[in-house]
Amino acid sequence: MPGRKVHVLPTADIPTAVCDFVAEQSKAAVRERGAFYLGVSGGSVAKFMVEGLPKIQGVEWDKWHVFFCDERLVPFEDGDSTYKIYRELIGKVNLPESQIYPIDPSLSVADAAKDYSAKVGIVPSGGDKLPVFDLLVLGMGPDGHTCSLFPGHKLLKEESLIVAPIDDSPKPPPCRVTLTYPVINSARCAMFASAGASKAEVVQVRTSF
Repeated sequence: MPGRKVHVLPTADIPTAVCDFVAEQSKAAVRERGAFYLGVSGGSVAKFMVEGLPKIQGVEWDKWHVFFCDERLVPFEDGDSTYKIYRELIGKVNLPESQIYPIDPSLSVADAAKDYSAKVGIVPSGGDKLPVFDLLVLGMGPDGHTCSLFPGHKLLKEESLIVAPIDDSPKPPPCRVTLTYPVINSARCAMFASAGASKAEVVQVRTSF
């Protein structure tokens, strides 16, 4: 992954900046490698990506493959489902529904993680056999967590799994699947989009080393 860059923007400018960056990364990936492998997260960033990205010209949506950096084990119609948000892209843009890859919420959390790891297997891998995403769009909680990797949790030390189950999330709902840190670190680019006073202190700590 290339060197770190920190951009501080007015909150109102973040949605446009994020969407522009994602679009630029997609165009570069398609131009250089013929496809764009993207990992997305939930929360406010998901909503403004779904609203803003369709307005950008020149995006080859049919070359996109959209995965979830983490996902709650809930039905697709549940308000906590991140897939429910991104499904709104279908019909707005030329993104085949088959190229958005949700978890299977009908499975147990352990089996859902195994199943999703198999789905992530289509992402091109590097020399260490880890999937190499072109871009991961990540958030950060006030406690510094990203994906469903929470401070002090045993999953922070997970090194063998690509996708891990968690059934004791400190944030509800308790059951989720998440990419692990080795996968995050293997991505070509990871963008953390955070806003709000509650996250200011942890963002400053995370970007100071």
